[in-house]
Amino acid sequence: MKLFFKILFKGSYYFFKNKNQREFMRLVFLYGDKKRYESRKIKFLDYKITVPDCLSFVWQFKEIFADENYKFNSHSSSPIIYDCGANIGLSCIYFKKLFPSSKIKAFEAEPAIAEILKNNLKDNRITDVQVITAAVWNDDKGVDFSSEGADGSSMFADGKKSRVNSIRLKDYIEKEERIDLLKLDIEGAETEVIRDCRNNLGNVQHLFVEYHSYVENRQTLDELLKIITDAGFRYFIKPEQDRKYPFINRINKNFPHMDLQLNIFAYR
Repeated sequence: MKLFFKILFKGSYYFFKNKNQREFMRLVFLYGDKKRYESRKIKFLDYKITVPDCLSFVWQFKEIFADENYKFNSHSSSPIIYDCGANIGLSCIYFKKLFPSSKIKAFEAEPAIAEILKNNLKDNRITDVQVITAAVWNDDKGVDFSSEGADGSSMFADGKKSRVNSIRLKDYIEKEERIDLLKLDIEGAETEVIRDCRNNLGNVQHLFVEYHSYVENRQTLDELLKIITDAGFRYFIKPEQDRKYPFINRINKNFPHMDLQLNIFAYR
């Protein structure tokens, strides 16, 4: 009976105890049903930002602030953070809340989203964030990129594509003595990038990878995990998509172009 009530009330207790969970529910109530892909100013916690799509923002807030997926410890008061796939800046804002003196390199491929990112940081007086408007890739020759208008743009997605700048991440991280967190949320480019950086991960203390498996491409999770293991990391994996009856429902109806999405947390 004790276990029954523990499970029953766990969610309610967490909701009332955690102000960010309560804020998430407020944002869902106010913005969850707004028309998609319309720019809007939104106030949350102590911040005010511009968002290009309300629904994407609400779920980003849940992952970053309510669930605190990127929370980590650091021996330094000014950790070095590489935010690859920074989008509109929620992760940068969270990192600065966690470590006010942190030094952040924020990479965002889509020029229009990168401008929103810059303005959101400026409007909230957040400094020591270098914004690089380029796709994170294995060379600096540029990539063909499909713009979704929110947080799902990718070089692997369907739709009209345009050429955007790219950077070779390896060239950046090999210049750093230490990177406290390397976050990769780069919509399908993660295995190619990690493969290129495989010999330069020794100075990375925490690694977050959002792994995407597109139905038309071979799955590369095995290779990705081997590189992470060979670099000396241990890892923990959380599914990002819920799929009932996986043998029958082989894709997620909300993301028909993907059959697997995982959050990989690697640490030493």
